[in-house]
Amino acid sequence: MTRVAVLYGGISAEREVSLASGLQVIPALREAGFDVLPIEVGEDIASVIAALTPRPDAVFNALHGRFGEDGAIQGVLDWLAIPYTHSGVRASALAMDKAAAKAVFAAAGLPIARGRVVPTDELEATDPLPLPYVVKPVGEGSSVGVEIIRNGDNRRAEVARAWRYGTVALVEEYVPGRELTVGVMGDRALAVTEIIADAGVFYDYESKYADGGSRHIIPARVHPEMYDRALDIALAAHRALGCRGATRCDFRYDDTSGEPGRLVLLEINTQPGLTPTSLLPEQAAHHGMNFSQLCAWMVENATCRA
Repeated sequence: MTRVAVLYGGISAEREVSLASGLQVIPALREAGFDVLPIEVGEDIASVIAALTPRPDAVFNALHGRFGEDGAIQGVLDWLAIPYTHSGVRASALAMDKAAAKAVFAAAGLPIARGRVVPTDELEATDPLPLPYVVKPVGEGSSVGVEIIRNGDNRRAEVARAWRYGTVALVEEYVPGRELTVGVMGDRALAVTEIIADAGVFYDYESKYADGGSRHIIPARVHPEMYDRALDIALAAHRALGCRGATRCDFRYDDTSGEPGRLVLLEINTQPGLTPTSLLPEQAAHHGMNFSQLCAWMVENATCRA
């Protein structure tokens, strides 16, 4: 029987999300017939390495955010020569660094939002872009820290002074319209889902993980040309960063002046959430793959540099 260690928890701002993902994955893998070793990850990396001795056949990486999704734990597992789910060191690090990922996407000719990285003291002093615009951390996920600065909004200086995500921020144009997402498994883009955030004005942390925080429409009711284009862009982004396993791309779709409209790639998530409200499992189910089968597919496609 294949022995699989599930890493979950971690030390990032997304710890609670990772705990929820892990608690879904553990029984799903057992249902699929794997011998599962749950490992709740904390600050002591030595204890994680000890828990991985003797080495399991594979690691299911259910960590989210810094140190779990940015190439750090991937490097440890490469060193230990343990195959693991999702992307490797380079793709994970690139995807987590939104500015670096945008540069790769631009070089690949993919449509991205206009913007730049600015020091927080510059943001405090003046608007770096015409209003409205979005301020986001360069290296966080799950919409942690994302703020929208709108016309007539006097929160800019307050946001800059309270910034907890380093000395710089990524500032991008605000793209009106609809929120779309596309999951990718291997060499296949799954579907386009429209996300309607009921808990806020955009798909923020609360909308992602609170019960009733959002509604998901799959397949999204968008212009057929844009539907196919979203699938193509998601797969191209996955390949451009060198991702493997499963990923999920988030888009804004500006159809405010009518369709087909403008499609903008926001980011790629190399560790899609696996909670009860998560999008990738919904898209897999749309293609007839239940949650246990999805998790088993991830393990079966686990690999490492060694």
